[in-house]
Amino acid sequence: MGGRAGGSAGQWVGPRGGLFDEGPAVGKMAAAPRPSWWQRWRRRAWARDGARLLLFLLLLGSGSGPGPLHVRAGQAVEYLKREHSLSKPYQGVGTSSSSLWNLMGNAMVMTQYIRLTPDMQSKQGALWNRVPCFLKDWELQVHFKIHGQGKKNLHGDGLAIWYTKDRMQPGPVFGNMDKFVGLGVFVDTYPNEEKQHERVFPYISAMVNNGSLSYDHERDGRPTELGGCTAIVRNIRYDTFLVIRYVKRHLTIMMDIDGRHEWRDCIEMPGVRLPRGYYFGTSSITGDLSDNHDVISLKLFELTGVRTPEEEKLHRDVFLPSVDNLKLPEMTEPPTPLSGLALFLIVFFSLVFSVFAIVIGIILYNKWQDHSRKRFY
Repeated sequence: MGGRAGGSAGQWVGPRGGLFDEGPAVGKMAAAPRPSWWQRWRRRAWARDGARLLLFLLLLGSGSGPGPLHVRAGQAVEYLKREHSLSKPYQGVGTSSSSLWNLMGNAMVMTQYIRLTPDMQSKQGALWNRVPCFLKDWELQVHFKIHGQGKKNLHGDGLAIWYTKDRMQPGPVFGNMDKFVGLGVFVDTYPNEEKQHERVFPYISAMVNNGSLSYDHERDGRPTELGGCTAIVRNIRYDTFLVIRYVKRHLTIMMDIDGRHEWRDCIEMPGVRLPRGYYFGTSSITGDLSDNHDVISLKLFELTGVRTPEEEKLHRDVFLPSVDNLKLPEMTEPPTPLSGLALFLIVFFSLVFSVFAIVIGIILYNKWQDHSRKRFY
């Protein structure tokens, strides 16, 4: 049944939207006007664009394919690399052969984060990616949280983010081995050096090592750091983020720690040469002082941009980390010990040579004596 809902005066709208005239022509449906070519084209365009938009949203929601995450003006396109990334619910963490991430030490998987170390003394833990990274240009975004019960200067020690040749090697440098090969970025929360006047902690610093340098704990790594900045990241109510970007031998480290959702520069260093095929990881350690060190997510993006032939030649693969205009001590490999067979051969030929030399010496001496006697006769 129809009701008065619109149309011109003296007309009714039927149950399916048809217009009916009043009066003698009641019940006779008015002829619907034929749509113009413009209306027909616009309807087809809307249908086509709507289907494309629906397909894009389905792909985005399903997470299939890498897909460009976003494009910034004048910068490279960013693609999320899931084999090097980690986020809730942390399904890729474990000890099986199919796991992409491994835990070490006191690290634990929780529902909302991965705790590298609890707020307890003498703990250390780490999280390492099992897949080596062969990307030329990349960006690692780290969402982390450092918190605990300790008051001012009574907490420690901090955490580190790694891109190194070796993985799962516990040690004294924020839970990782000393004399590492690769890149280390440190979020240091405790000043070990007593006279720290110009530096406020927590402090972010970076170090490139070819395996010949030791991290100086007593001086908070100052002799070997590339640069650094103060970062108040402990016991704050905002989410704390750190980004490490490596593009065309240019290392940039930025942070977002004040809830503004904006990156702030911390370290910028050109001429950094990092080999491909290293591993990403993060680690932490506590000593007499402690804190909770939590990692919420690690997201690695491949940065794709156009390289000129000159840049390709300039940015060839390297086999040992280095920094232009920064002299790192050369790696000296210890001499390999001789095997038993090699030692026996050396001793044997030395004896043979000695006997041969003695025999030659005796022969020459006898000839000299014979020559001397002939001169006197």
